[in-house]
Amino acid sequence: MGLNITINGEQREVASRTVLGLLKELRLQPKRMVVEHNGVIVQRDSFGDTPLNEGDVLELVRLVGGG
Repeated sequence: MGLNITINGEQREVASRTVLGLLKELRLQPKRMVVEHNGVIVQRDSFGDTPLNEGDVLELVRLVGGG
C-alpha cells in the first residue's frame, strides 16, 4: 500500500517511506536535489532519516550547473 503525498503541487501515490527512498523511486540524484518537506528544507545528510507520511507536501528542486 502506498502513501498519498503531494510533490510539486501534484498528488501522487508512492511506495517510499523516506525522502531518500522517494528520490531513488523517482530516479533523481540526491546530490543534485533540494527538498522542502512540509515547509521545511531537509538537509541532504538527513534524506535517509526523514520519514514520509500520508498527506505530506514536498517541493523538489533539481540543481542545474552551467554558465
